Amino acid sequence: MSPHNASPSLPIVAFIGGGNMARSLIGGLLQAGASPAQVRVAEPVPALREALASDFGVQVFPDAATAATGADVWVLAVKPQVMRDVCATLAPIAQGQQPLAVSIAAGITSAQIDHWLGGGIAVVRCMPNTPALLGAGVTGLYANAAVNPAQRDIAQTLLSSAGETVWIDDEALMDAVTAVSGSGPAYVFLLAEALQAAGEAQGLSPAAARTLTIETLLGASRMLAADDTPAAELRRRVTSPNGTTQAAIESFERDGFRDIVARAVHAARVRGAELAAAND
Repeated sequence: MSPHNASPSLPIVAFIGGGNMARSLIGGLLQAGASPAQVRVAEPVPALREALASDFGVQVFPDAATAATGADVWVLAVKPQVMRDVCATLAPIAQGQQPLAVSIAAGITSAQIDHWLGGGIAVVRCMPNTPALLGAGVTGLYANAAVNPAQRDIAQTLLSSAGETVWIDDEALMDAVTAVSGSGPAYVFLLAEALQAAGEAQGLSPAAARTLTIETLLGASRMLAADDTPAAELRRRVTSPNGTTQAAIESFERDGFRDIVARAVHAARVRGAELAAAND
């Protein structure tokens, strides 16, 4: 994992797409010391483009090619279903400039990005998650063979501005990263929904159930992050013999809670692989 840091010595970075994840990365970079002059953004929607310029003072462009020309790093932040077309428009520029391409599109492989950009391109594939919008995300990264150490450091700087980073050596495991952390916040939100609803069913007011749920999840997460104590040990410590927590845990176990989670993560991983195949 990495500290949250960014270097003002970053090269010119062009964000191809100015949506929420791009905004979070741009904000993190600037907060960590990068200059707005180092950042370009291609965003076709005028309102979003104007907001980026107003909020961050960065250079904005209506088309990808203008933003990418002269930039050493391209952050490909468009939807997976349009990635092929966007890369096709950028391929001639990529072949001339040989940029570092950093993709945050789910289900699109580094080989696909490289091929669509004309071949021989350094590609870092990333899977951030939505807490990056608060600077509290985690990102899995994979570098193809064309990425040199300096480019790897640049990718690290970019993504660590939005939270922790974990490098993955085998790209085939990026679908597992997506299944665990990329989709993971939704699992926590589903648990929060269920826990709040259960509290209300037991007579708590919606406001009380919401506060108790949120603060419990937040506190438990902080305990997990505080040191290297395994989750199983933390669970054991709070589970008194024959107490209320044991009764709840035994109910979870009887209903196959672990199997439910395992099947859900497997389904997400399989879907990630299907998305990549669909874009071939």
